[in-house]
Amino acid sequence: MKNVLVRDLPDDVHAALTRKAEQRHQSLQQFLTTELRQLAERRLVSEVLDDIELREGGRVGLQQAVEDLGTERKRG
Repeated sequence: MKNVLVRDLPDDVHAALTRKAEQRHQSLQQFLTTELRQLAERRLVSEVLDDIELREGGRVGLQQAVEDLGTERKRG
């Protein structure tokens, strides 16, 4: 497994993250690992649009694009 070091983290940010971890009955490391995993798995809008373009041959109406984007946001 890899490690990540975050330098110069403001005290108030550290305190807020620690509180959130405690609320979930997790260590700060467990909490941050879960949050970072979710962040890594979240797709960018550009990725969603690229997939739509490939799937639909680049021809998709605005309404369909809005619906597809909404669907992807619900997944993430």
